[in-house]
Amino acid sequence: MANIPSNRKIRVLLAKPGLDGHDRGIKVVARSLRDAGFEVIYTGCHHTPEEIASVAVQEDVDVVGLSCLSGAHKTLFPEVTKCLREMDAEDIAVFGGGIIPEQDKEDLYKAGIKAIFTPGTPLEATAEWISSNITPRL
Repeated sequence: MANIPSNRKIRVLLAKPGLDGHDRGIKVVARSLRDAGFEVIYTGCHHTPEEIASVAVQEDVDVVGLSCLSGAHKTLFPEVTKCLREMDAEDIAVFGGGIIPEQDKEDLYKAGIKAIFTPGTPLEATAEWISSNITPRL
């Protein structure tokens, strides 16, 4: 890790996979993470897992945050991790947020989702998790 410039910010991609158009929460998270010192890229709504993984690779991000309020998280989140693996980018961590029932979390963790943040999570918790668990990629 000696090649990482000391001033390199952690790059975070935030995305809303699928047809869920409820984006107020992810926009609040994006601003919070930016204010915490991260470089944030927000793709907007209605992207496929393949598109999200492709942008993550193209933008050389360190972590991807996915938001889902539609109930499709059990399909869409694992598909993003699968696409990243297929692009030889499994070192890009993925976390999720939104309406995620407790009983679904274990399956998401098994699929490679590293953390899950649900409504009511303090904004600082996401930034703290990123700071503690993500290091800039080479």
